[in-house]
Amino acid sequence: MPDLTLFLGGDVMTGRGVDAILPTPGPPELRERAVRDARDYVDLAQAANGPIPRPAPPAWPWGEALDLLDDVRPDVRVVNLETAVTGRGTHAPAKAIHYRMHPGNLACLTAARLDVCALANNHVLDFGPVGLTDTLDALAGAAIATAGAGRDAASAGGPTRVPLGQDRDLLVWSVAAPSSGVPSSWAATAGTPGVAYLPEVSAASADALAGRIAAVAGPGDRVLVSVHWGTNWGYDVPPEHVDFAHRLVDAGVDVVHGHSSHHPRPVEVYRDRLVLYGCGDLIDDYEGIAGQEEYRPHLRLLWLPTLDAATGVLRRLRAAPMRMRRMRLARAAPDETRWLAELLDGFGPPFAPGFAVASDGLLTLRPH
Repeated sequence: MPDLTLFLGGDVMTGRGVDAILPTPGPPELRERAVRDARDYVDLAQAANGPIPRPAPPAWPWGEALDLLDDVRPDVRVVNLETAVTGRGTHAPAKAIHYRMHPGNLACLTAARLDVCALANNHVLDFGPVGLTDTLDALAGAAIATAGAGRDAASAGGPTRVPLGQDRDLLVWSVAAPSSGVPSSWAATAGTPGVAYLPEVSAASADALAGRIAAVAGPGDRVLVSVHWGTNWGYDVPPEHVDFAHRLVDAGVDVVHGHSSHHPRPVEVYRDRLVLYGCGDLIDDYEGIAGQEEYRPHLRLLWLPTLDAATGVLRRLRAAPMRMRRMRLARAAPDETRWLAELLDGFGPPFAPGFAVASDGLLTLRPH
């Protein structure tokens, strides 16, 4: 059976300033302490790196990433969509930051030919249950599958299936932990919309999730669990995250797709399976915002693992270094690419060493 190549992206935040440059922007009003208009984020980006077309074409934020993905031709494309797709709803109370993209800008997501959007995160309910149901309807209408949020607990907590052929599927689960800022009140219930909420990252919660996976995954299926967890900044991976990931892999999960941090966190290959503890941001409007420069948050990675389709064993890991400039992804410069390789290579056990820059400019890791 042929190998299976995935494109895994971190946080895709197409609301706020990104929505403001697209052809059908929604209301720009914000509830933030320092910024009250989404268009101010566009001004910050322009002040940092130059003019941005307004309106920009829907594919603009993806920039050079689209040609790269066309070259790689991944079999399945999965990102964490951290934005409500709605023109309705009210700002969720007690939250400082809210993201929504107008449904008229849905072509921004379809431009990347996404297969699955993980929705268990701390922004999908920024505009309440109405905004969430609009998001589900919009993505379904665009033939983009979703995981991690739904109209009730059963739909939020179950997997989405991506056919792989030969009676095999990629099963994608999405869950969110409180450490990433998800309120417990956002948990889906038997009668209310919400997210697949993970009350704690623990051995018990990992084993419970593993049990739900075992109940539906067939012997030939591949399994990916997308987890929104941890803080926005810093490279430390809590021991409970490592134990949680290991327990899932021990139970048959092939890929743990972690996200929430605004920059990449360590990578592990455990029992020949891939664990990404933090993919980092992919698309956002943070350009030109001062602070946290030591993390170089303008640098992004498109994660491109190749698995043995029959067993789930990681055959190769590539990552495409990008940088955000003028709210558009561009290939990273050689010195930026080297910096990312050295970063990922330097975390020490149990995290994966052996990242190098290949001749095509991608970072590569071949499991030992």
